[in-house]
Amino acid sequence: MKPFIRVLTRGLVSVLTFAVAAVVVVAGVSVPAVAKVAEVSDRGFVVRHVAEVSADLDETWAMLLKPAEWWNSEHTWSGDAAHLSIDPRAGGCFCEVLPNQTSPKAAPRGGVEHMRVVYIERPRALRMVGALGPLQADAANGTLTIQLKPAEKGKGTQILLEYVVGGYVRTPFEKLAPAVDGVLGEQVGHLAAKLGGAFAAAFPLPEIQVEPKAETEVPALDVLPLSEQPPQASGKEIGR
Repeated sequence: MKPFIRVLTRGLVSVLTFAVAAVVVVAGVSVPAVAKVAEVSDRGFVVRHVAEVSADLDETWAMLLKPAEWWNSEHTWSGDAAHLSIDPRAGGCFCEVLPNQTSPKAAPRGGVEHMRVVYIERPRALRMVGALGPLQADAANGTLTIQLKPAEKGKGTQILLEYVVGGYVRTPFEKLAPAVDGVLGEQVGHLAAKLGGAFAAAFPLPEIQVEPKAETEVPALDVLPLSEQPPQASGKEIGR
């Protein structure tokens, strides 16, 4: 049986729900990809992507930690994904070296910390925090979680990616979210393609019901449990 990759893409981006048809070209194979944009608020957004590959957990994990081999060079500061690396430990850096343009063999002219590892469990989960790309220039932060688990049917691995972004940005989140969704979806596709096979037919996503979120009410002091109520005032002045 030929190896295969199944890719589903879900972006949670605005209170508007719509489908965007696109063409994804990976490893010389063009197929339609389906993207959904569904929810965003002025506080941030969430992007999710899922891919299924024929490689086992260990092989998928090893490739995940080598972004130089699958990240698109167009989405780097140096223009070459070969300068990307992930230090696979808590506190480790997802970093990029900025080489000396006039003399490549000389000391690098600088570097970029894209994200920092805050949770890692081989070969199951990788979580990093940081603002990717242009988000770095604003007071934004994001949490990127990548989870690997055995495929539901047959051999292979399922890759689940979630990026949660919040903070203060000068460009509205509803405009930023589709761009971030597209870039991360592309990287998931490249990672999946690197693990062998070609895209299967695009899988339509179920409709996402967006429910309005009610504001959380702060309970009055008189309805708090007794253990949480403030002590009664003694009537004495402070210091006496």
